[in-house]
Amino acid sequence: MSKVISAHAVSADGYITGRDPGTGRGLGNGTMLFDWYFNGDTPSQVFDGFKMSEPSARIFDALAGRVGAVVAGRNTYEDSDHFGGGSPHPKARLVVLSHRTAPQIAERQTLVTTGIEDAIAAAREAADGKDIGLMGGGVTTEALKAGLVDELILHQVPILLGGGRPFFQELPEHVRLRLVEAVPAPGATHLHYEVEH
Repeated sequence: MSKVISAHAVSADGYITGRDPGTGRGLGNGTMLFDWYFNGDTPSQVFDGFKMSEPSARIFDALAGRVGAVVAGRNTYEDSDHFGGGSPHPKARLVVLSHRTAPQIAERQTLVTTGIEDAIAAAREAADGKDIGLMGGGVTTEALKAGLVDELILHQVPILLGGGRPFFQELPEHVRLRLVEAVPAPGATHLHYEVEH
């Protein structure tokens, strides 16, 4: 059965955006969270234009190659200008989870308004046997609350942003993780965890 994974670039103090993110402003002043996508000489085999360090490219491409569908929350969808009508992943279908309708859902996108379980079910159907990626702190938190996340990958960037949108929101109880791999690389340390159920 396909797995549900969440892989995010995150600051050392836990933010996935800088201050003042939003429509037309993207990640606010947090774009440096993604400098490691372009700071090397190893081209990504999945994402055109990404040139990372060898360790980052190896980790990134292995994860990206597993994903067949992505579930993103409404904030992420809006902050990313609706992904231009497509998906944040070049080969994966996008499922947008929102509590309200989204008027600009495109043909390659699916809107789910009935909760995280239904969004992941829709993504699983679209993923054609591949894994489901989660994008955004709200979606990841809801999936963790529901016990649906199998793996959590933090691409931890060595910067303290001091504000922005935090990756993790409040959880009703502890979630235990088991470290599978830690890979230091220029601009990011890749921390791969399994979620203990």
